[in-house]
Amino acid sequence: MVVKTYSAKLIQRIKRTPSVESLRFLPEEKIDFVPGQFLRLIFDENNPENKELNKFLSFSCAPGNNYVEVTKRLSVSLLSQSLSALKLNDQVFIQAPFGNCVFKEGFKKIAFMIGGIGITPVISIIEYIINKKLDTDILLFYSNRTEEEIAFKKEFDAWSGKNTNLKIFYMVTESQPKTSNCIFARIDKPFLLEKIKDPGERTFYIFGPPKMVEVMTG
Repeated sequence: MVVKTYSAKLIQRIKRTPSVESLRFLPEEKIDFVPGQFLRLIFDENNPENKELNKFLSFSCAPGNNYVEVTKRLSVSLLSQSLSALKLNDQVFIQAPFGNCVFKEGFKKIAFMIGGIGITPVISIIEYIINKKLDTDILLFYSNRTEEEIAFKKEFDAWSGKNTNLKIFYMVTESQPKTSNCIFARIDKPFLLEKIKDPGERTFYIFGPPKMVEVMTG
């Protein structure tokens, strides 16, 4: 796929957690991408190398929608401030698609080890699998500091409720969870060995904070 620049307008904001928000944009023409790829939001057109305002973000939606969505944990960064300041129908520029860490329909068994906002490309992949009614066997290990910071839990619960091939382990690390489907634990080797009976048959994806990725791939 060729990387192109698109004009897009903001059409919806969705609060996912107290600190995480999704923004949906309607591009001037359809953006083709593969589940797991990412885009670049352009806020400083005059300086393409401005890494504070022109940032890479994963698609947090499946291909095929008339909109594209990005999701971010909002902070005090210049990008977060720019995103927070956007009003409905405001225009942005998007460069896409980027990335090779993607889902392929030939993958029959996959597993995700995810920390925090690293969940965004997972949404793209799982939503695609659900929409296409694929029989892919999915294990999702999803870690957050607190239960309140589990982004997209409503969507995951709905998908797993109607798809027996999707099994989710919600894990929290800083406080005892209030609901029974969350586990007070970290994603570590003993836990994974206990839960994954067929590691040699699965394609693994690891998204999250650099320290977590380093531990998981070490």
